[in-house]
Amino acid sequence: MANKGVTVIARVRAKEGKEEMVRQELAALIAPTRSESGCVMYNLHQGGDNKALFMVHESWASKHDLDEHLKKPYLKAFLKKANELLVEPVEITLWEQIG
Repeated sequence: MANKGVTVIARVRAKEGKEEMVRQELAALIAPTRSESGCVMYNLHQGGDNKALFMVHESWASKHDLDEHLKKPYLKAFLKKANELLVEPVEITLWEQIG
């Protein structure tokens, strides 16, 4: 996966009453992330039936590009707020396109 593109699905669940705040915090990550080298796609989704659920669908040119993204101060700032905003830690899964 190091030299191949990587897809990320990040699942976020807001605490009750914090849905709009989480939405705003996640939306603030879009522009700076999309401007990063190696970012192919970065899209934010909110649950249709459950507004507390959010999903970020990301595509990176390489695992190295993703690793660099994870070091960015704006992402670290969001993760520091996670305990007060989220029911559980962000669930991140990595995917490799095979077809």
